[in-house]
Amino acid sequence: MKILFRGGRVFTPAGVRQVAVLVNDGVIAGVGPEAELARQAPSHETVDLAGGLLTPGFTDAHIHPVQAGLERAKCDLSEVFGLDAYIAKIADYAAKNPDKAWVDGGGWDMSAFPSGLPHRDHLDFLDRPAYLIQRDHHAAWVNTRALDLAGITKDTPDPVDGRIERDPGGTPTGVLHEGAMDLVGLLTPRPTAQDMEDALEDAQRHLFSLGVTGWQDAIVGSYAGSDDQLPTYLSAARSGRLRARVAGALWWDRTRGLDQIDDLMERRSTAEGLDRFKAVSVKIMQDGITENFTAATLEPYCLCGGTGLSYVDPHKLKEYVAELDRLRFQVHFHAIGERAVREALDSFEGTDPANRHHIAHLQIIEPSDVPRFAALGVTANLQPLWATHHAQMDELTLPYLGEPRSSWQYPFKDLLDHGTRFCAGSDWPVSSADPLQGMHVAVNRTEPGDSVHAGYPTAGTPFLPGQRIDLATAMAAYTSGSAWINRSPAGVIEPGRPADLVVLDRDPFELPPEDIWTTRVRMTFVDGEQVG
Repeated sequence: MKILFRGGRVFTPAGVRQVAVLVNDGVIAGVGPEAELARQAPSHETVDLAGGLLTPGFTDAHIHPVQAGLERAKCDLSEVFGLDAYIAKIADYAAKNPDKAWVDGGGWDMSAFPSGLPHRDHLDFLDRPAYLIQRDHHAAWVNTRALDLAGITKDTPDPVDGRIERDPGGTPTGVLHEGAMDLVGLLTPRPTAQDMEDALEDAQRHLFSLGVTGWQDAIVGSYAGSDDQLPTYLSAARSGRLRARVAGALWWDRTRGLDQIDDLMERRSTAEGLDRFKAVSVKIMQDGITENFTAATLEPYCLCGGTGLSYVDPHKLKEYVAELDRLRFQVHFHAIGERAVREALDSFEGTDPANRHHIAHLQIIEPSDVPRFAALGVTANLQPLWATHHAQMDELTLPYLGEPRSSWQYPFKDLLDHGTRFCAGSDWPVSSADPLQGMHVAVNRTEPGDSVHAGYPTAGTPFLPGQRIDLATAMAAYTSGSAWINRSPAGVIEPGRPADLVVLDRDPFELPPEDIWTTRVRMTFVDGEQVG
């Protein structure tokens, strides 16, 4: 089948151009003047861009679709905000699901509560245990029944990789941070294989509707009560139900060392020969988040002290990364605090840039470490949606970071100026999976107009505006940059590439920057076939 995309502009490696694009049997066959391409294919279907923009399909370089799909099928709090709204949603879910042994789900926001902490008392109206994961997936909110089932009391010690929130007398309050989540999370009902497959299909439909045609699943393994997604991806890829181009980041178990390498190699081999799924990456989570003081910092947090957690011993980290690099694994780091970023960069010294290593999140980077990304050939994996003024930033982050550390956050422009390669992702379900919202923030450093945080008093005030980047750079990060990280053949509109394409309803390059968020996806194609 031949398709001619015409009537708008096209985002190409040479910039935004007024050209047409010809697709033949799922492959881009030509980019150029409409009349010339029409002569090459006298019999073709036409897609009228109607003044919109044609872009490569977006690739999300850090996302959790199976987890998102599971949460969408449970008590999903991600579309509401505030204690009253949460309680109403939870009560409604419990009433509609009387046969479920647990009320579980997630999506609550720390900034909805004083000091970022809900309480078990808020959930004790329920007639069963509750386990609700925080939006950032670094804490869980549980009720007294859940604590009792888990045997958690004032005498229960904190795990080495987490913390049980307690009141002044030592009684657990109902918030479990990081590794402490497993104390209850592992007691919740496990999803069946069919639940996992349904979750992936639901997530894929949602992502296609947003123009996302490929991604890197940032945890393919078991973590904080989650279940291993590898069998789900293998089944979907073998059956043809997985249409997106996916790389899986295999989970590095931080309770183990080099003894897990053989297991990782075996898991990688299970995906060999598959067209739509590769297990090419290993995910190392080096620290937590700033809001609960588990992000690894160089200097103590203001007001509360402490310098966070390094989940993997930095003295052993270099040995682990060197062995993964030798075995041609890509290493994908989670690093939020400036010490975690430095530990990740230190571990990459002497590794092969051809393995396409990358560090995700990068909330805080000590300025002297910024040039090291390009020098080491390490890609910065951006989650732009977080780089705004919102309640969590203004009320739970800035006061505890202090200056100058607060000004080191999300330094996109500094990284760009030093020649750093970018890819980008959403961390969905932590935040919206919409790449256009992420691009809006990267360009403006303000909340998109339809964000749940858009009403916050300073949401329209640019956050560290000197770190804004241009739209072309942001869009390239979500297309060619992330496709490159995934070793995907897509991500660029040029002859010979797969026709993974997105039709936008308008051209965001012709909009005022503050209106980028209003752009919507009209159509999504994978291999020249419309999927969204």
